Amino acid sequence: MRILVLGGSKEASALAQRLSGDVTFKPILSLAGRTENPVLPPIPHRIGGFGGADGLYDYLVAGHIDAVIDATHPFAVRISENAGSACRRAEVPLVAFTRPAWEPQAGDRWIVVDDVDAAVRALGDRPRRVLLTHGRLQLSAFARSPQHTYIVRAIDRPADILALPRHRLVLARGPFAKAAEIQLMRDEAIDIVVSKNSGGSSTYAKIEAARDLGVPVVIMRRPQTGVVAELFSVEAAMAWLEAHRPVP
Repeated sequence: MRILVLGGSKEASALAQRLSGDVTFKPILSLAGRTENPVLPPIPHRIGGFGGADGLYDYLVAGHIDAVIDATHPFAVRISENAGSACRRAEVPLVAFTRPAWEPQAGDRWIVVDDVDAAVRALGDRPRRVLLTHGRLQLSAFARSPQHTYIVRAIDRPADILALPRHRLVLARGPFAKAAEIQLMRDEAIDIVVSKNSGGSSTYAKIEAARDLGVPVVIMRRPQTGVVAELFSVEAAMAWLEAHRPVP
């Protein structure tokens, strides 16, 4: 069974590990190439875009792909939309393998917004020390509020980091421990956190740390990308693949 996994997430890595031990599947993991030093999977992989929905459709047809699993980041809207369009056209089954969104807990001080522009406005006019847990956060948008000092955490140096007149860059890759997140927020005297609602456990410690410290969090809602079914575990993804095996 030929499977295309659209990757770039912890879920994609876990699925690749599981697929690597099953010779009845012939998977390939596709990475967008946005991370300079990605963790390479134990299965065949490719790096780079497809050239939009049309390019992905051509790839599915040429590669005789039997099923596609979209295990990209929950905010990777364009590739998810392209996958939906290409799979419908090629009549290839598609499912999303993701992580549930975070839900507010007692003690959370969330300011929920729809996009990055609303996140910038939510910071207000008074100068603050802002922790931006990057994740492709469009840093140039925050340059419109230069009165703030931005502590930017990212895996790689963001191309637009210099758009922020007051900033400090912290290069790090998750998962992060809550104690370390608390220490970071204390050391940097963080007044407010900005984050996408990515879900999962790898970066949830910053939400817990902010809760414990009483620090507000500006959190961006997940975009709605369509009506593709969502799965939340490797076991569910494997069961879906079994159910969609081509008839011999």
